Amino acid sequence: KLHGWYLEHPQARAVVLYCHGNGENVAWMGPNMHRIREAYEVSIFAFDFRGYGKSEGRPNEKGIIADGKAARTWLSERADVDPQQIVLWGRSLGGAVAVQLAAETPARGLILDRTFSSLTDVAAHHYPWLPVRHLLRNRYDSLAFIGRIQGPLLQSHGTLDGVIPYMLAEKLFAAADSAEPKRLFTMEGVGHNDPGPREYDQVLADFFRDLP
Repeated sequence: KLHGWYLEHPQARAVVLYCHGNGENVAWMGPNMHRIREAYEVSIFAFDFRGYGKSEGRPNEKGIIADGKAARTWLSERADVDPQQIVLWGRSLGGAVAVQLAAETPARGLILDRTFSSLTDVAAHHYPWLPVRHLLRNRYDSLAFIGRIQGPLLQSHGTLDGVIPYMLAEKLFAAADSAEPKRLFTMEGVGHNDPGPREYDQVLADFFRDLP
């Protein structure tokens, strides 16, 4: 069983499925979910991956991707919208989940916040002396899927991200050659867990306003 929170907006301009990062859970995200709902006039559903928060099970790549698909199906039924009308929003690890979901079934829009090209790329950056590309079982290879993405893409990343280097965001963005329109919003001086700059609020507002 998966645990999640659904915050409905009475005049929603979009329906959002939010995929959280590693070390996060729905309860931790509660205040931000309320802010997102009010600031951008959206209905938003966030859920705990298996093994996170109050969700059952143990985390692994195959299972977490399956959790994302199940969450999208639930949200589609609950909000009475086609899965292709759902905006996918993924942060860090959740970005990899959102990319795979959007590659399988087109999304109305895709938001990627401080995510990576692949988990193996991140590991290779931090441990260059280890054969991590052969050792990692969970790879979350977004680079293999991002080229299938069509429709609006908004990606953001901080230049001082010590967890996921900015260059990996650039690598992922460059491979999203079928997304249109697409934008990489660079957050100068921002780390992986730092709050985004004020300008990002307007970038997000513009993204939701311009959705097809």
